[in-house]
Amino acid sequence: MSRHTTFSFTLLPSREQEQALKRHVGAARFAFNQCLRLVTNALGAKRQPDASAAQDTSAAENRVPWSCFDLINAFNAWKRSTAAGVDEAGPGLAWRAEVCQQVFEEAAVDLGRALEAFSSGRKGERAGKKPRFPKFKRKATARQAFRLRNKGSGKAAAIRVGEAQQARIVRLPKLGCVRVRESTRRLRRMLRKDRAKILFATVSTREGGRWRVSLNVQASPLHLEHRRTRGEATSPVGIDRGLSTFAVLADTEGRELERIDSPRPLRRLLPKLRRQSRALSRKQAGSRNRARARQHLSRMHGHIRSIRHDFLHRHSSRLAQTHGHLVIEQLSISGLIRTRLARSIADSAWALFGTLLAYKAAWYGAELTVADRFYPSTRRCAGAARSAKRSA
Repeated sequence: MSRHTTFSFTLLPSREQEQALKRHVGAARFAFNQCLRLVTNALGAKRQPDASAAQDTSAAENRVPWSCFDLINAFNAWKRSTAAGVDEAGPGLAWRAEVCQQVFEEAAVDLGRALEAFSSGRKGERAGKKPRFPKFKRKATARQAFRLRNKGSGKAAAIRVGEAQQARIVRLPKLGCVRVRESTRRLRRMLRKDRAKILFATVSTREGGRWRVSLNVQASPLHLEHRRTRGEATSPVGIDRGLSTFAVLADTEGRELERIDSPRPLRRLLPKLRRQSRALSRKQAGSRNRARARQHLSRMHGHIRSIRHDFLHRHSSRLAQTHGHLVIEQLSISGLIRTRLARSIADSAWALFGTLLAYKAAWYGAELTVADRFYPSTRRCAGAARSAKRSA
């Protein structure tokens, strides 16, 4: 059974490559908006009376593109038509050859998934809050990212990592070889031994305008030396999450085994974050100083996020490796986030910790049990309840 993981690297593009990255970001946003425009136009034409429609149009022509494949076909037909423009080369989108065509297709796939989620919510087939109808993306507020699909395999793959002369590079279609800051040795070793395959590459901008590439990898299971066998007799270990103390581990008798303190990065860096926010608000709109202040504030938010994610990844991996059976309580985090403790709960990232622990337990062969939130654990183990209350 394979597993999916992600390798993320910081890109160090040249000036020409950075301009090409920005063109790809704009192309992805343009394709999403154009596909959404095709959908809304088709819906508007469908609502018109039959008398106003042409008699010779077929039902296939009046079909609303809704699925991913329909949106890809509709956009491909539009970008080659006169509706997209006409120049010396002929009809069609004049700049479509300047970017990788997969950017258009993946943007249509994103819109198709959003429309599918909207339909499922309307039909009651989707749990939780009903998704809204997709909206057009704005350049100022949309996420600066695009996705590329890996075609081929081995040396003929469209997305490759490392070369003979230079190891710290990532080759992307239409962009060429882009230098990266981090070492790619671990991923290159997995690819060389046929223990991994790159599926997608998502390029995005992070804090301070830095470019990052996230490679979605389908990897082989971990080696047996790093996994636990299901036959091992292990006693369950309960994990109770708190705020000041991030988690308290206890055995079946209620004895405390370990106490994990929370780094609380937002609480610790909140004074500096407030100073930078006030400095940003004092800068004149549209000025260069305001752009610099916005970058400083963005880097601070990124630093807080990095501290939190590093803490969660380290401890979730360690718990999945050292314990064979873990028990964690299912919490109504969406309800708790509406209380006065919302900032502290968001700073602790309880939901992300549960997600990381779930898939890492499957990686390392551990068993994870999610206890129902209405289970009367306090009545059954009063000692552990008092310990958890002190930790919160």
